[in-house]
Amino acid sequence: MIEKVYKMSPSDAHVIEPVIKDENIHYMHMVLLQNEALPTHRTNATVYMTVARGNLSLSLEDNEFNHYPQGTILKIPYNTKMIAQNNGEETLELYVVKAPAPKG
Repeated sequence: MIEKVYKMSPSDAHVIEPVIKDENIHYMHMVLLQNEALPTHRTNATVYMTVARGNLSLSLEDNEFNHYPQGTILKIPYNTKMIAQNNGEETLELYVVKAPAPKG
């Protein structure tokens, strides 16, 4: 086999799983239930977030929250303060890509 195959967990429960973490890219799969949030942090790479299900509530650099529905793809610059939450009633599912991969 030439290709390498990766698997994600299909889930309606809380999940934060690294799918691919290598020197080129970090690819994460996340499922946040109602009122769950990621810890407030600064991005350690350029981050691309795809909202696969639900609605993402996102505050960048202490600005007001914006809300992004299913099908939205966001690009967030390196070293941006981020608060990502599921304030909706539906389960939130995200695919998060860090490219290039963070160093260190």
